[in-house]
Amino acid sequence: MAGKSLGAEFVKGLWAENPVLRLLLGMCPALAVSNSAINGLAMGLATLFVLVASNTMVSLIRRIVPSQVRIPTYIMIIAAFVTLADLCLKARLPEISKALGPYVPLIVCNCLILGRSEFFASKHPIIPSIIDGLGMGIGFTGVLVVLGMVREVFGSGAIFGFVFMGEDVFTPWVVMILPAGAFLTLGMLMGIINYIGNLRKEGP
Repeated sequence: MAGKSLGAEFVKGLWAENPVLRLLLGMCPALAVSNSAINGLAMGLATLFVLVASNTMVSLIRRIVPSQVRIPTYIMIIAAFVTLADLCLKARLPEISKALGPYVPLIVCNCLILGRSEFFASKHPIIPSIIDGLGMGIGFTGVLVVLGMVREVFGSGAIFGFVFMGEDVFTPWVVMILPAGAFLTLGMLMGIINYIGNLRKEGP
């Protein structure tokens, strides 16, 4: 692929094919762990690591894996990297690992990961596969961080755990840190993105 094509493969995950806002993939962790910015960032980075690593491995072995067993093979590869990410979080960031609960191990079931392995990495060389994983992973992480920031600001007057609005200044909206807040925030964010997209299509 040419340099311009590689750039396009990266950028598509940030906007045009954003996993959460455009493709509606990985919705479960996006809604479940985004009650704070730090949780969203940790989950996003874990997913980013698994996505890039699994894309790389699938691309490397794509010519030697029989088509009859490609899906089980991809799942085993993904599971190995998910286990590594989960163990690293538990060892280095135990509090965040506890807050994320079962959602890190459940990355293995994330349709975003398997989808990129099957529909992109298995058909492309290693460099484009890495770029695709980076773009999709960063796009996914960005959405989780934005969701977490909005919910944390309005739900507890804080951002990344730093309280900057006390209860004497701002009354937290408890709904924002509850599941309903996740749906409301994601819906508003998707509405804004679609509105901007429509404006870009219409042009000046």
